[in-house]
Amino acid sequence: MKRILTIAGMIMLAAPAFAAGDIEAGEKGFKKCKACHMVVSDAGETIVKGGRTGPNLYGIAGKTLGTVAGYKYGKSIVAAGEAGAVWDAESFATYTADPTAFLKEATGDSKAKSKMSFRLKKGAEDIYAYLESVAAE
Repeated sequence: MKRILTIAGMIMLAAPAFAAGDIEAGEKGFKKCKACHMVVSDAGETIVKGGRTGPNLYGIAGKTLGTVAGYKYGKSIVAAGEAGAVWDAESFATYTADPTAFLKEATGDSKAKSKMSFRLKKGAEDIYAYLESVAAE
């Protein structure tokens, strides 16, 4: 039994962790996002001036999906949050790669859809790391 637990522990340690992002690359990559999203601190400081089509992305790291105050979300992302979905590097990367597919999986609803039409092909881990860093300051 001890050997099985040791092997299981080794497998878990060897499993690839979701790679941490590059903050500097994320700051540059966020330029793709600012057409729809801004980053404004809770104190009202504008960190990145951007659009208002999407929610303010300040402090989303660790936040439940669909809960930024003052933003009118679609039903599917709210349902994903109510089901327990939280923004972390992996969920952010998966969502930004294919928002509708992510919401279908998160909610179990084959009719789930996202307001976000843009798909981020690469660099989501970096953008998440950047967003996490500006909220930590």
